Amino acid sequence: MTANGFLQIAIYGASLWLLAKPLGGYMARVYQGEPAGLNRWFSPVEKLIYRVCGVDPGREMRWTDYAIALLLFNLLGTLALYGLQRVQGFLPLNPQGFGAVSPDSALNTAISFVTNTNWQGYVGETTLSYLTQMAGLAVQNFVSAATGMAVLVALIRGFARHNADTVGNFWVDLTRTTIYILLPLSTLLALVLVSQGVVQNFSPYRTVPLLEAVSYEQPKLDEAGNPLKDAAGNPVAERLTGREQTLAMGPVASQEAIKELGTNGGGFFNANSAHPFENPTPLSNFLEMLAIFLIPAALTYTFGRMVGDTRQGWAILAAMTLLFLGFLAVAEYTEQAGNPALADLGVDQTASSQQPGGNMEGKETRFGIVNSALFATVTTGASCGAVNSMHDSYTPLGGLVPMALIQLGEVVFGGVGSGLYGILVYAVIGVFIAGLMIGRTPEYLGKKIEAFDVKMASLVILIPPLLILGGTALAMMLGVGRSSLFNPGAHGFSEALYAFTSATGNNGSAFAGLSANTPFYNTALSVALWGGRFFLIVPVLALAGSLAAKKSVPAGPGTLPTHTPLFVVLLIGTVLLVGALTFVPALALGPVVEHLTMIGMK
Repeated sequence: MTANGFLQIAIYGASLWLLAKPLGGYMARVYQGEPAGLNRWFSPVEKLIYRVCGVDPGREMRWTDYAIALLLFNLLGTLALYGLQRVQGFLPLNPQGFGAVSPDSALNTAISFVTNTNWQGYVGETTLSYLTQMAGLAVQNFVSAATGMAVLVALIRGFARHNADTVGNFWVDLTRTTIYILLPLSTLLALVLVSQGVVQNFSPYRTVPLLEAVSYEQPKLDEAGNPLKDAAGNPVAERLTGREQTLAMGPVASQEAIKELGTNGGGFFNANSAHPFENPTPLSNFLEMLAIFLIPAALTYTFGRMVGDTRQGWAILAAMTLLFLGFLAVAEYTEQAGNPALADLGVDQTASSQQPGGNMEGKETRFGIVNSALFATVTTGASCGAVNSMHDSYTPLGGLVPMALIQLGEVVFGGVGSGLYGILVYAVIGVFIAGLMIGRTPEYLGKKIEAFDVKMASLVILIPPLLILGGTALAMMLGVGRSSLFNPGAHGFSEALYAFTSATGNNGSAFAGLSANTPFYNTALSVALWGGRFFLIVPVLALAGSLAAKKSVPAGPGTLPTHTPLFVVLLIGTVLLVGALTFVPALALGPVVEHLTMIGMK
């Protein structure tokens, strides 16, 4: 990689660390009810919301009440978004006259956006009206992100409190997150994106003539939308000629901002952040990548402030950063090297081991390999799923990086709220393992980690592999699952594995070779979407309630310090060993086999 590439990555990392403390401190003040600027100015709005909704902000909840309120709110959100898609043809702000979305696709999309996943089995600009995009998808981008942050704050209170039977008020945490954190940041970012050329209007789509006709091939689909295949099992292509192009319009910038800041990821356009109307310039690309990690990074400092020891937050941030840099190095190197089978002779006529120019397939020339691989690592380290290049076109090991990052639980910064509460679960497991090694009851932040706590943490660790591996196995066993694969062999298996990984991990990105908008995948992935979100949130809240009820134990001679480099190493080891080893056999069948096949072709 060139010096320019290293410089771009260094600027990105430095910007992230510099912004973590001020934003993290601000969020801590918001959640602790301290003066923070905006909460002074907009407190009448907050109070009005409580009054209209009948919420008593002074009444705190037990973890069970907190979980019930959260689940009911998100269930109602799912029903509302499903209904909006089904009746959008009769509603305004639909200049293209789009009709109702099919029941299975509408259900999948509703669950997807409510769970902060934004898995999109449809083409946004040919399926959804402006009203559905705004009042449905964009609204869920806000409240699903706020839901994850509320769960994190409840868990932090569990560590910070002692002898308490409550973990906060879900409605208060949801409201404050939305109006004091997500809305201001999204408004600012949206304005900057508009200045870079991101579209924001309500105009009908525009059709413009091409300067010259373009001939192209695309897969031929049957009436059900599945790819047709010949007798040998290869996709059947049809050749078309285009003489004009339709330019999709819409309120893009407003959705783009919260999609990145809320680690949602769903694009207004099918090409997502590779589309020039969503991400037109290198500056917009940098800001979108920065927005994805901004809140997750800052929340580590919020955590440190709220538990009374900022060193704890810095230790978590250091572990996240080291893991991120390791995966980024693999992605950058493999994409720069490209496919060795495409290597040519160098100037000295000796065989080169690298593809000239690296692997640019599926990448935008305005971003190049460095920013494409960086974006891919960022978006899957967070539970975002936005893409500025096609992961399906990456080299086998380059494609393994985003898949493995999701399979780790997306704790390498992770989603807003969900990333930090995920890595805190790993921290609980880590101190438990350390306690077993020295024969001492494990402690973390002054709380003894007991059997119930370990059981709840274990559920958070074990449920995702069950959904990912079980769903992939089911898809490979059934003909309806295999028929949606555009590629045979190991890469086809990787497409299905990535789909269930992305859905369960609430990421939303995909290997584009999978035709997922079918009744089977819409239904199966909906189960993975819901389970990957709420089957984990409930144990996390149970852990929060258990910790809050404990008394605080002063540190003793045998207490493991959890702010030192030793703990950072322990935490990284726990994430890699516990989180990654589960998926090694599946990865060996997909990207690893494909890599060995690739290098064997040279």
